[in-house]
Amino acid sequence: MRVAALRVELHLPNPQSLKEKRAVLRPLIEGLKRLGSYSVAEVAHHDLWQRVTLGVAIAAPDGESLAVQISKVRGYLDRQLEADVLDVLIRELEEPE
Repeated sequence: MRVAALRVELHLPNPQSLKEKRAVLRPLIEGLKRLGSYSVAEVAHHDLWQRVTLGVAIAAPDGESLAVQISKVRGYLDRQLEADVLDVLIRELEEPE
């Protein structure tokens, strides 16, 4: 089994309040969860209207499948019109011995 943790930095250009930010963020997070049963959470910038940091956990049976899943997440995020991807940090966790 292979596991990766992604830290995704996003800019949301349109929200002018935290309420508007949540209205944009909620469907984005739900879409990621439906895409591949990933664990997704907002992990930073809770008080900023136009910044978001998401944590995404992905598990796969092997390295090739993990790469495909990471690619699916990146593609989904890149297609979002209401969010600009600033950075994606990917950390693969070591398999226990």
